[in-house]
Amino acid sequence: MLSPKHSIASMLKSVVISSLIVFLFYSFLSTHPYCQSYKIFHKRLPENAAADHLLETSPTNITHLVFGIAGSSNTWGNKRWYIESWWKPNTTRGYLFLDTPPLRHLPWPPTSPPFRISDDNSKYLQPNNRRRTPSAAIRMVRVIQETFRAAENGGGARWYVMAEDDTVLFVENLVGVLSRYDHRKMFYIGMNSECIMRNYDTSFGVAFRGGGYALSYPLAKAVAENMDACIKRYPFLFESDHILQSCIADLGVSLTQEKGFHQIDLTQDISGLLSSHPHSPALSLHHLDAVAPIFPSMNRQEALKHLMKVAEVDQPRLLQQSVCYLKKSNWSFAVSWGYSVQIYEQFIPPSVLQKPLETFSECRRGARPPYMLNARRLSKDSCEAPHVIFFDSVEESVFDHVVTTYSKRSPRGLPPCANNSADGIAKIRVLSPMKKLQLVGSRRECCDIVEIVGMDTMGIMLRSCMKNEIVG
Repeated sequence: MLSPKHSIASMLKSVVISSLIVFLFYSFLSTHPYCQSYKIFHKRLPENAAADHLLETSPTNITHLVFGIAGSSNTWGNKRWYIESWWKPNTTRGYLFLDTPPLRHLPWPPTSPPFRISDDNSKYLQPNNRRRTPSAAIRMVRVIQETFRAAENGGGARWYVMAEDDTVLFVENLVGVLSRYDHRKMFYIGMNSECIMRNYDTSFGVAFRGGGYALSYPLAKAVAENMDACIKRYPFLFESDHILQSCIADLGVSLTQEKGFHQIDLTQDISGLLSSHPHSPALSLHHLDAVAPIFPSMNRQEALKHLMKVAEVDQPRLLQQSVCYLKKSNWSFAVSWGYSVQIYEQFIPPSVLQKPLETFSECRRGARPPYMLNARRLSKDSCEAPHVIFFDSVEESVFDHVVTTYSKRSPRGLPPCANNSADGIAKIRVLSPMKKLQLVGSRRECCDIVEIVGMDTMGIMLRSCMKNEIVG
């Protein structure tokens, strides 16, 4: 049996040996290449770090966005007006990437984005006989890489926004939305298709370029640097959006959805969709040449100019829905600011009116379920079908309000509703606050029927909802 003196000495010896083992183990780990992260965070800051930090945390504005637009020389003549509806020379930054030199469109107008010719992609097609990805898809996915390289020397870029030559963007809203995100982190922001089958064929985590999507600077840089390897990794994918989403997934980043991006994988009349916009800023519209003109009695170009005219006045409020009621007549009103007013000759709660009317059809005939949204079926019942009155004109600063006027373009084509018919209403004036709408963390605006002028005109005033106010 050991004496107390020997026991203490043995214990001390064990402690020393254990401490030495721990020290050596820690020293080994701290020099191992996989355990050097602490050194990254303890690098000496450059002398101008404080100034750079202030620059990075200043509010995001339009100069921080770079647009990469994919187009074709063959179709540019028919689609340029989509881009020119929102492009602002000397203000917006970016490039239009074309497949061939646009000889028949020269001299190049200053109203269009500066153009670049896409790089030769033959190196991706020759070495791999198994490749099935179309050359056009490879060109499209590489637009992000080419945009990044073209803008890299310009400085100040925080977001790279990808679009197509028939994408309509609402840039003020886009700046507002992107300013809510930390551009120093990796973000992939967009929206998937309204058509379930389109998402099923690719991925429900894909953002569609036609609807527009945004990559933060760090993510755009990583994608650009890894693009070649990524394209070679996915020879079996057919669509550029799917290739890009796969590349981004490989970097550990998932899609952040913003409901204001609209791919519009629908057909026919999308007025029902635009009359019940989600409570989020309208950011884009795509495929407008594949659906009916968004305003009746106009062609597509006239209809888009008409919408952009009111968008210039108050872009954050554009398409935002407000619901109010004329109780003595039991009428329901759904205002889509800058687009339409729907009048129903019965009480319909907001929870129902927020679902779009199915004026449109699925992108593929027979697709079931057809949409990524809940839609209301059209009714032929005169008391259930709405009177739809479309935006006509806008006046600013009238009694400290913006006044938008909505006029009936044509008869509804149904017999009058027996319950106090609204057939005689031909015009509605909507008064909205001069202050632009702040959507983040807010409720939908409430509204009141404020006047009846003559026999065919009504007035509606938009306002902030009172505390705990129940609409209806």
